[in-house]
Amino acid sequence: MKAHAIILGLALTLPLAAERDFLTADEADQVREAQEPNLRLKLYVQFARQRVDRLKTLFASQKPGRSALIHDLLDDYGKIIESIDIVTDDALERKLVVNEGVGAVAAAEKAILPALQKFADSEPKDLARYEFSLKQAISATSDSLELAEEDLRDRAGDVQAKAAKEKKEIEADMQPKDREAKQAEDEKTAADTKKHKPPTLLKPGETVKQ
Repeated sequence: MKAHAIILGLALTLPLAAERDFLTADEADQVREAQEPNLRLKLYVQFARQRVDRLKTLFASQKPGRSALIHDLLDDYGKIIESIDIVTDDALERKLVVNEGVGAVAAAEKAILPALQKFADSEPKDLARYEFSLKQAISATSDSLELAEEDLRDRAGDVQAKAAKEKKEIEADMQPKDREAKQAEDEKTAADTKKHKPPTLLKPGETVKQ
């Protein structure tokens, strides 16, 4: 759970503190600016493709010290894929439409998965130095592709049900005083949301003709 929370923070807000950033400073800035989930997913897809292109170049060469570079690229790629899934689930939990972004994810991962598998099948001499990371990357891509190809309504239902269950479990562990404070906060948030409705040019009582 702790590791997942760290990735969630990086995927959604990208805090400055990190052991080793899996995105460049420029990429992190681009993600911060892309608040809309579909745009953010497309950015992550772009970054994932770039990592795989660099891996292809490294696997095609015998550059000294390439194993360390391959290892780090695979780890960074895996975190990008995890970020894709986190951003998608977060959007679905908030009932946002992400069909376009998820479609881009599925198309990219379909092309990337066989490329990663080809790296493993080539059995390079230095495979032992990054074999675990390569297996993790293949597994993460396969799982993410399976999610991307799932019916989004079903996936959204699963995500929202899981979030509701976790919320109930947290509230069940709260002291009565804390539970009352949390309920009051939720009611205030709901009231504020209702109060700030989107602007409309319709007069009171008017409706949009279909």
